[in-house]
Amino acid sequence: MFKKILIANRGEIALRIIRACKELGIAAVAVYSEADADSLHVNFADESVCIGPAPSYQSYMNVPMLISAATVTNSDAIHPGYGFLAENAHFAEICQSCHIHFIGPTPEMITNMGDKAFAKKAMQAAGVPVVPGSEGIIKNLADAKGIAAEIGYPIILKATAGGGGKGMRIVRIDKEFDTAFKMAQTEANAAFGNPDIYMEKLIENPRHVEIQLLGDDYGNIIALGERDCSIQRKHQKLIEESPSPAVDDALREQMSDVAIRGAQQVNYRSAGTIEFLLDDTGHFYFMEMNTRIQVEHPVTEMVFDIDLVKKQIRLAAGEPLDEVTGNLKMRGHAIECRINAEDPYKGFRPCPGQITGLHVPGGPGVRTDSHIYAKYIVPPYYDSLLAKVIAHGKTREEAIGRMERVLEEFVIEGVSTTIPFHQKVLKDARFRSGNFNTKFVEEFKFS
Repeated sequence: MFKKILIANRGEIALRIIRACKELGIAAVAVYSEADADSLHVNFADESVCIGPAPSYQSYMNVPMLISAATVTNSDAIHPGYGFLAENAHFAEICQSCHIHFIGPTPEMITNMGDKAFAKKAMQAAGVPVVPGSEGIIKNLADAKGIAAEIGYPIILKATAGGGGKGMRIVRIDKEFDTAFKMAQTEANAAFGNPDIYMEKLIENPRHVEIQLLGDDYGNIIALGERDCSIQRKHQKLIEESPSPAVDDALREQMSDVAIRGAQQVNYRSAGTIEFLLDDTGHFYFMEMNTRIQVEHPVTEMVFDIDLVKKQIRLAAGEPLDEVTGNLKMRGHAIECRINAEDPYKGFRPCPGQITGLHVPGGPGVRTDSHIYAKYIVPPYYDSLLAKVIAHGKTREEAIGRMERVLEEFVIEGVSTTIPFHQKVLKDARFRSGNFNTKFVEEFKFS
């Protein structure tokens, strides 16, 4: 087992990893930018190192500074969390060359699954259903238009190197194609330094359902149910739940078997997630694989009574799955609401500033993952996530009712938050019935 882990991240996920380290008896090293000097993860870690100015490219994404911090603190492993360098193969490779264990998959796995065209080919080889589209990168505009005509409109153009909606364009008619193709390439190049584009048939109004996986160094892989992440805005998830109200036992088993097969195809290890688009007929299609711990991992933890971050660390230390997981069964239903420092009344505009008052909810079946405190200053430099609040119940109805109570109790003063938005979503008849898809927020009347 590792003696000391450096956490190459900030905010709630850094705290989350620190807690896992402490429970495993591992020393935790925090890194922080000048803007985060007063953050909780700095105070709760065993050691802390300032790694640069506020901008993330000068601090949390500064590979030489992170490696130096790990070296001077004698850390034998680095946990990247999510975001920043969590899926950066170069960073994982540098860690490896410096004899620092990267807690995650190998650089090769990150590279391969981060390349959307490669990932699609690998999934096809494993018999995983994929959305009809181009066979890899599109070479030029003429080829692209030919493929679009063959698979039929509407289509979606995507950056091979990215995610989060960047380098993505929907095209519904032929005359819009040329402009959309050039814009997608330009945006992909600006965001990821890579203009390569691939194309897929657009699946109208799907659900976003993902399967949580764990893999060890010995070829063993298990699936831990599904999460429904369909409540999202501009491809950013807002509410997640497990199990999905659209997935029954038979479909869950089928999706899990397919996800395991896909992970085995690339010899995957560590915690990872395969994301699918699920249409209203029960057909599902591979979308991408995330080679890291997900923001929404707590809903899986609640329904399986498992600590995924501790398991991820133990797997990275070489322990086999049977020792790490044991006999796991789903129990009840869990819902997570992401509480962001954004004003939902003004187009979800970010709202940095000082938190002047705070009350965190509690009670049976409630969990809050957060790094904020009264008088904490929310910096303008990073993601606006303030907290993840999770409610667990014996049924979906109980979990929704508990979450409604939780949101009433959750008081954050001084900055605008998305709490009012979540409260209205939970009262919406379509959400309560489970009859929704990824268009929900776009069609939702919030005022």
